[in-house]
Amino acid sequence: MTQRADAIDVRPITEAEFPDWLRAVNTGFLRQPVAGESEVSHRLTQFVPGRYLGAFDAGRCVATFKSFDQRVTAVGGASVPANAVTGVTVTATHRRRGLLSRMMGHDLGAAKDRGAVVATLIAAEYPIYGRFGFGPATWATQWTIDVPRTGLDPRRSGQDEAGGRIDLVDGADVRKLGPDLHERIRRAQPGAVSRTELWWQLNTGTVRYEPTWTEPFYALYRSPDGEVEGLASYTADDNWPDKRPHDTVSVNWLLAATPAAERALWRYLCSIDWVTKVKSDWRSPDDLLPFLLPDPRSAAISAQADWMWVRILDVVRALEARTYEGEGSLVLEVADAGGPAGGRYRLEASPQGVSCAPTTRSADLALEAGELAKLWLGDESAVRLAALGRVREERAGAARSADALLRTSRRPWCPDMF
Repeated sequence: MTQRADAIDVRPITEAEFPDWLRAVNTGFLRQPVAGESEVSHRLTQFVPGRYLGAFDAGRCVATFKSFDQRVTAVGGASVPANAVTGVTVTATHRRRGLLSRMMGHDLGAAKDRGAVVATLIAAEYPIYGRFGFGPATWATQWTIDVPRTGLDPRRSGQDEAGGRIDLVDGADVRKLGPDLHERIRRAQPGAVSRTELWWQLNTGTVRYEPTWTEPFYALYRSPDGEVEGLASYTADDNWPDKRPHDTVSVNWLLAATPAAERALWRYLCSIDWVTKVKSDWRSPDDLLPFLLPDPRSAAISAQADWMWVRILDVVRALEARTYEGEGSLVLEVADAGGPAGGRYRLEASPQGVSCAPTTRSADLALEAGELAKLWLGDESAVRLAALGRVREERAGAARSADALLRTSRRPWCPDMF
């Protein structure tokens, strides 16, 4: 007989329950269920009481949920506090019992009380999170570069025409120089998120959760005046099927503070001996990459997907945190059944400043909280959402007015998986 959902205990876990919680996470993600002692011990150093939730059936953890503090860059460069969600699983034996709804409700309520403006996550599956008020606010694209087709001169493509230089460095250099570079880029990139010291340790092999670790190469770009402006991590395979090299470089991540650094790093990667293909990391869909090459067709899109999802927890603070290139006013009717974002809000914005407040004025545009999340970082079009029936114009032309205020000249991008 199936156990009643309310008989399953959903609550924050204790430190002693962490190994069982981690087993449930690994089971949900189809990884080896039992983690090694060293991994469990190190992950426990990150344990924050109240931020790890579990659902327990007869003492066994059957669903998991974790959140942590994060900063997200809004349009214009302001950094807002976010509640990052990760480690979400429900064991296959316990689906359709409302366990995720209970964990999500508990966590988002606590996040709002802590002062988070938004919640964020990377969705493993598209259909899950819309019902909790999340919407995809950034998208990402991967390219595969056919190096011989680029049109680059192999004798010169690794040289920087601007006078900068590229050096190969090690993990210690990356841990020393990377955080400042990333923070400079994050402050200028809408959709980018903060990185912890643990991120740098995991991505340079100082801390290892996986049973195997492949040491990457690291390429550092310095401008002509010696300033660090770019950094890339990459690996390469060894493929000689016909006594000729057909190696592929796979980019783990590439950060560039300037177009010159971005151009120099991609051209360097295309200049490495024996390499005939370069696979990019997940980039912004309007990334410069294809057009940094003489033949843009040599960089073919190999994958494209939704990336960071956002859930607005505080509409006023979210809309007031960002900047606006246009000028105007807009009254939004936000539907959020039982959630914190519901209400009617008047947005007054211009390049000089912004105000947002609850109002009783007639609405111009009606939409769900998840649709507002898509618009917040400037990527989605209200006109497109209206055509899809996902927002409703209460005033003729309101969707165009919303686009004039909210859309941005470049697309937001989140470089990170979390």
